[in-house]
Amino acid sequence: AAPYPRTDIAAVRAALATCCGSSRWVAHMLRSMPFIEAANLYDAAELGWWALIGDEHDRSKDWKEAFAQHPHVGADVAALARQAPGQRDSREVERAGLAGASEETVQELARLLGEYVDKFGFAFLTCAARGKSADQMLAALKARLPNDPALELKVAAAEQAKITYLRLEKLELPACRSARSLPVDLAPAG
Repeated sequence: AAPYPRTDIAAVRAALATCCGSSRWVAHMLRSMPFIEAANLYDAAELGWWALIGDEHDRSKDWKEAFAQHPHVGADVAALARQAPGQRDSREVERAGLAGASEETVQELARLLGEYVDKFGFAFLTCAARGKSADQMLAALKARLPNDPALELKVAAAEQAKITYLRLEKLELPACRSARSLPVDLAPAG
């Protein structure tokens, strides 16, 4: 018999991919099944993220693959910065985390987010970026821009790990309400 006859592996794969966009991380998570307790899920996620198979170059490719799955905050901010303040759609302003931001902050964020991508080759990633104010994002961006590329890759990877953990907490797998109470469907059939 198949080891997971009651589990739709394609659905589990898709759910995990919403938590982290690294295909090798998702494959690691599938190999790590079953997750009898939520702690097993989180342990596998952390191990899989920080110890992706391969050398440093392979790991950076996997990490950048995950980063690329996030909305590009810089593109949103840059597009809004090109518009006159009175012409900006309020929903777009809120979505970009710019509600209440001064024009100076919007322009500086747009400029520095562009510099970040130019310097590091991937979009700025911070946990709960949509929940942070523009000033908080700007402060985090200013603090990280001086980093060398190797360090910033690890900082961004740490931010991705936090995001993945938060997404795993909300994970909806087949017949599963949340990762806190994993379903019997993820245990091997007895």
